[in-house]
Amino acid sequence: MTKIDSVDLYYLSMPTVENVADGSQDVLLVRVRAGGWEGWGECEASPLVSIASLIAPMSHSACQPVLGSVLGQTIDSIDDVRRITALVRANSFDQLQAAHTLSGINIALCDLLGRRYEVPVHELLGVRAASPKTPYASTLFGATPDETRAEATRLAGMGFRAVKFGWMGFGESSLSADVDQLAAAREGLGPDVDLLVDAGMAWVGRPDQARARIPALHDFRVRFIEEPFVAEEFDAYGEFGTAARQVGVAVAGGEGCHNVPLALTMMTHAGLDYVQIDAGRIGGITEAKDVADAALSQGRTFLNHTFTSHLALSASLQPFAGHGAEGLCEYPVNPRPVSYDLTTTHIPVDGDGLVRIPDAPGLGVTPNRRTIATYLQQVEISVQKRILYRTPDLDVVSPADEEIAA
Repeated sequence: MTKIDSVDLYYLSMPTVENVADGSQDVLLVRVRAGGWEGWGECEASPLVSIASLIAPMSHSACQPVLGSVLGQTIDSIDDVRRITALVRANSFDQLQAAHTLSGINIALCDLLGRRYEVPVHELLGVRAASPKTPYASTLFGATPDETRAEATRLAGMGFRAVKFGWMGFGESSLSADVDQLAAAREGLGPDVDLLVDAGMAWVGRPDQARARIPALHDFRVRFIEEPFVAEEFDAYGEFGTAARQVGVAVAGGEGCHNVPLALTMMTHAGLDYVQIDAGRIGGITEAKDVADAALSQGRTFLNHTFTSHLALSASLQPFAGHGAEGLCEYPVNPRPVSYDLTTTHIPVDGDGLVRIPDAPGLGVTPNRRTIATYLQQVEISVQKRILYRTPDLDVVSPADEEIAA
């Protein structure tokens, strides 16, 4: 039996983090080691808060440090990953950040097992041959319609069959301002590229404002509108979705779900057409796979959510690797250097306009030690002068990094 020897968290950040809806500006990278093997994962979360959840002293029996449920555990199969995940859930139930920290650990454990047994993660999940996906370029609206039009033109020119614009004030000001942005996006994309929109929870508590946008979404042929409300607003989602579907606009959501029960409840009671789950938030790859299977059984479309690195991208693709060929997948196109340069290899869009899930062992991508060293933030957490956490050393260079150095 192989035991987990260490769980190391690394906080990376751009020199300046801007107040914009761009989660690629910093990274919380996870390294897990067990029996001579190692795996890597990434949390989609606030790094410092997540580090604290790893080591924070126990408050009570349902509020324990995540590390205590992971270190020393047996890790020989995907069932062990599920068992450890359940243990963290039970012991850190009242520590709300635990789900995000757990996500990166779960991903790293899956990567470790794949590398150990020399198979891709999706094969560990029971999927022999992964289906290619149709990437939609995921980006932010421009500060002006002219910027949005230019970006839409650029992405359509790159061959993307679908493009999603989001955030940057969409839905927060006037209806006419939103119409101008939608018109610019459609004009830049042309008639044949699918337009998707991420509302970024713009209409929390304001379902009437969401419904007021439905005619415009129809006029500019928006394929789906994502996250008009927070995940728990089931009634608002359901009512809005009923109205939107009447004019051919689908509704997507789910990235805010931090556990499987919430995702399943949202999927059914909110009536989602597209179930969009972030493996870096929900508890990891195995948890996302459970939601993907449920979505498939209910005739709903599962989508990945990711806006950061290609390590996170690979993790997000594994749960629905066996779903129908050429289904959509989110594909970040403008990540900051700390995220894009995080890995030594990337998952490209091929000549057919498709993304193919790596068939290399584990996640098929490896963190770049040089990038980690460039953006690494040194962190120390102490209580009563007793150090609980200090940024771990990077004492092993991966074979990929050695090749680059050579």
